[in-house]
Amino acid sequence: MAATAGVVMTAYTDTTTGTMVEEHDGGGQFRKVVLRPAVTVAEAEMCEHPQGLHDEVDAKCFIARSVNFPVRLEPTTLVAHGAAH
Repeated sequence: MAATAGVVMTAYTDTTTGTMVEEHDGGGQFRKVVLRPAVTVAEAEMCEHPQGLHDEVDAKCFIARSVNFPVRLEPTTLVAHGAAH
């Protein structure tokens, strides 16, 4: 999606946390997951696109659409050799 929108990503990392509950019988399940992707783009002008792309990816995400708990997205966009946006 980024390439189609003309966004050149130079780096991508993701920090993920989740809340899991264990049941008395030893089973359990996740209650929620938070994804914190950090995307670095080649130029400052490309910072406007990633948030909209993150929203689109969130709506189409195979994992988020396949699980029965909320998956929240908290993205950060950086510019190569620049500051966070």
